[in-house]
Amino acid sequence: MAIMRCSYTKIVVFISITFLGFIAVGKVSYAEQNKIFSNSGLSLPRFVSISRNTANVRSGPGQKYPVKWTINRKALPVEVTLEFDHWRKIKDHDGSEGWVFHTLLSGKRYAIIIGSKNVSAYDKKYSQNDENPIVNMRLEPGSVVKLVSCNGAWCEVEALELSGWIKRKSLWGVYETENID
Repeated sequence: MAIMRCSYTKIVVFISITFLGFIAVGKVSYAEQNKIFSNSGLSLPRFVSISRNTANVRSGPGQKYPVKWTINRKALPVEVTLEFDHWRKIKDHDGSEGWVFHTLLSGKRYAIIIGSKNVSAYDKKYSQNDENPIVNMRLEPGSVVKLVSCNGAWCEVEALELSGWIKRKSLWGVYETENID
């Protein structure tokens, strides 16, 4: 009977510790949990851009994996969602995912105009009280712009040597609460 009681107590203690461990992990934020999987020490997920004119996106983290598709656009924004050794799992603005070698990525920030209508970029952060805002440029959906800064609901962008302010919600490549200086 003493042997059974000892084994039963050990099982109860093990289950309790395991359960408390799950509760402790559950209180860690999504970003903090993902940092565990970051080889680079940078936060996950994060936005970056393609650094070359051509980048092969593979089905897994290594050259032995087949190429799923090729990105033929330098400065295209992508989201890094996972890291394995020198490989980064990325997601594009359409939601397609694959793996690229880390040297094919840059920390320079770009964004894509989203939606179905052209977006105006203003000379200053537009205010509803401003009756005649000055439009510096109009951008079509799918246009890639360089992110200069983002604060609050507005981001300053550059395209073709022009700059202006756009509502953050019109951009894919910057998080909702992220500030960029």
